[in-house]
Amino acid sequence: MHPEATGDLTNLLYDIALASKVISGYVRRAGLVDVLGAFGARNVQGEEQQKLDVIANETVKQAIGFTGRVCVMASEEEGDPVPVPAERNPGKYVLLYDPLDGSSNIDVNVSIGTIFSIHKRATPGNGPGTLADCMQVGRDQIAAGYVIYGSSTVLVYSVGHGVHLFTLDPTIGEFRLLNHDIQTPPVGKFYSVNESYYQRWTEGYRRVVQMFKGVEDPQQRKNARYIGSLVADFHRNLLAGGVFMYPADSKSPKGKLRLQYEANPLAFIAEQAGGKATDGARRILDIEPEELHQRTPLIIGSTSDVDFVMQTVTEVDAATVT
Repeated sequence: MHPEATGDLTNLLYDIALASKVISGYVRRAGLVDVLGAFGARNVQGEEQQKLDVIANETVKQAIGFTGRVCVMASEEEGDPVPVPAERNPGKYVLLYDPLDGSSNIDVNVSIGTIFSIHKRATPGNGPGTLADCMQVGRDQIAAGYVIYGSSTVLVYSVGHGVHLFTLDPTIGEFRLLNHDIQTPPVGKFYSVNESYYQRWTEGYRRVVQMFKGVEDPQQRKNARYIGSLVADFHRNLLAGGVFMYPADSKSPKGKLRLQYEANPLAFIAEQAGGKATDGARRILDIEPEELHQRTPLIIGSTSDVDFVMQTVTEVDAATVT
């Protein structure tokens, strides 16, 4: 079917799966081997790093950086890209990743995860990759996915031909396919948002939440589900249907989530499963990145729910301005 295929992308996905098995082992033993708690430093985002943040980041780098399949990597935990040295035979792919999303939940045993995005290199030649390779638009991703470390370890990924779900079988140490074509419901029953930020939102998002509570029309009511771990909230809504909202607000007018490490890969998965993702004005996958650690608002989930949110916000905020 793909005569030009070399197997390198398949092997890169296997490398990511291998790294996730190692991270999963650390997560399961977290309370026993002194990897809980703060590391004592802050990352480039200004956030306090957890010990497992650092371990997960190094695990991914060691599992993938010397395989000859990537030319450069960029992590949410590091300020600059990590190019693969020429002597390590840089490959043709670019890996962007959040090594441990939801790490603030580590100490209380809430589900956390690894999110990844894969591009083909943009720069010519076969030397080390550069920042330009990491600054590609989301629609040019060739693969994306995430791993959740919870009651089981789950891998979800897409290479542009549907979304596939695997669960790690601890008896054999391998991921087993459970669903080869996830389709998210067009309308969901859940909404996920941190309502403690209610006073920071525009009137449009306040109205949306009131409508989802059934205040104006009981038929519009949805159930609130918010874990505080993006990858876990997204995964639930992907399977059961619903919408996750992290809009811009008065404190974070440019949004809070990272475009390259979180929004783009999850938007790729959402669209492949029949869903939708926007920053409130644009399709996430069409946003041209201007900086490596760029932040963005994110409204993502079932197509009808995302459309409803954006239509309501647009109408209410327009009326409020006038």
